Amino acid sequence: MINNKKSAAFKLKALCFALLGSVAIGSQGVMAATADEAATLSKSLTPLGAERAGNADGTIPAWDGGYTKIDPSFKEGGKRSDPFAADKPLFSITSKNLAQYAGKLSDGTKEMFKRFPDTYRIDVYPTRRSAAAPQWVYDNTLKNATRAKLVNSSAGPVPEGAFGGIPFPVPKNGAEAMWNHLLNWRGTSVSMHFRHYLMTAEGKQVMTTDGQAIQEMPYYYQEGSPQSFAGDYWLFRLLNVGPPLRAGEQIMGRTNLNGDLSQAHVYLTGQRRVRKLPNACCDTPTPATAGVMSFDELSVFQGRMDRFDWKLVGKQEMYIPYNTNKVQTAAKPEDLFLAHHMNPDFVRWELHRVWVVEAQLAPGKRHQLPKGRYYLDEDTWQAMLGDRWDANGQLAKTLWSLPAVLPDLPAQAQLSSGFYDLTSGAWFIQNVYTGLPEQYGVVDRYKASEFSPAAMAGAGVR
Repeated sequence: MINNKKSAAFKLKALCFALLGSVAIGSQGVMAATADEAATLSKSLTPLGAERAGNADGTIPAWDGGYTKIDPSFKEGGKRSDPFAADKPLFSITSKNLAQYAGKLSDGTKEMFKRFPDTYRIDVYPTRRSAAAPQWVYDNTLKNATRAKLVNSSAGPVPEGAFGGIPFPVPKNGAEAMWNHLLNWRGTSVSMHFRHYLMTAEGKQVMTTDGQAIQEMPYYYQEGSPQSFAGDYWLFRLLNVGPPLRAGEQIMGRTNLNGDLSQAHVYLTGQRRVRKLPNACCDTPTPATAGVMSFDELSVFQGRMDRFDWKLVGKQEMYIPYNTNKVQTAAKPEDLFLAHHMNPDFVRWELHRVWVVEAQLAPGKRHQLPKGRYYLDEDTWQAMLGDRWDANGQLAKTLWSLPAVLPDLPAQAQLSSGFYDLTSGAWFIQNVYTGLPEQYGVVDRYKASEFSPAAMAGAGVR
């Protein structure tokens, strides 16, 4: 049930999306926030648009600037520690007391308790609103509040006039909220070494990818502007160093606000050439995960917006994964996995307010999973959980994020994510850094040529 104890700021938002959320986005777009709405970002709202105050019963504290204290022993690019390691769980949710907490759990989470009543568990820790961003991101978010608007493109609704911050901190509809997720702050330039794992329905563990990757978000170039931004907001290039069957393979993506302008290229060692992927979106399997995950399931949701109609349902309090730095401190990846789900000992859950957005297949479009529901953390706008239903109305997949506090950015950024397939019984986790020496390293800006087919060819295995 949606929480009825809303602040005055949230009531203003609710009125806005109630009036405008069901209106089609015309050629002139949905108008930006008013000056009065934008002013709430320095008063009742945080700089990124969350409610600054805590909840009525004190289980969610007020936001006080987030966590920005860097561990003196931390070396950039190295292993990340857990600043909240001393915290103890307040309580645990199990199949036996599920009914007591069901109102604050997603459908997919509740289904996991039904499927695995003896092993699935949620340890709920004190809520720490650790999300933070640099001041220049806050400044740009304030500017976006009155300059950004949603307009139609050939690939659905896209932001216009936004740059360098959350595009719609006072959202008026579901599409704006989802763009806040797609353009959430997670750093500008990053170097990564991670692994992906598939667990079969029988509990067999398969490493599908051992990858070295670079990532950049031109949308967050600090010296940029809406005028200089060309639309490619997420750049990614991955080289597989394992497993042996896939060693040498590469994939590169350039994701544009207009999905029709996005590009993806692959390098396959057997062909020894770079090829452009014809349909790098939506429910097409992505080579980056050995075809296990579809393009629009990366980071819970990723990609173009025109396959679905988006409805902003409202805001509610929910238990979600948060501050999951403990995942990074495990001795080895195998410690994180049980046969049918993540090891509950390593996953920290907290109570937070989330925006609820529903996705329904748009007229004339197709998708294997035509209905979805996403839960966006109010402090970061990241989709922390997502559920997807098949054409028969059966809950088919539940997706999840494992965000960690990164005070060197600063940010509460997603490091790993995955899904439980409720149809096949298999499950998958991408971007596992555990046991590796490099964990989401913040680096200087890359040369533009690093994200080009020529760079892939130059690094190709001959």
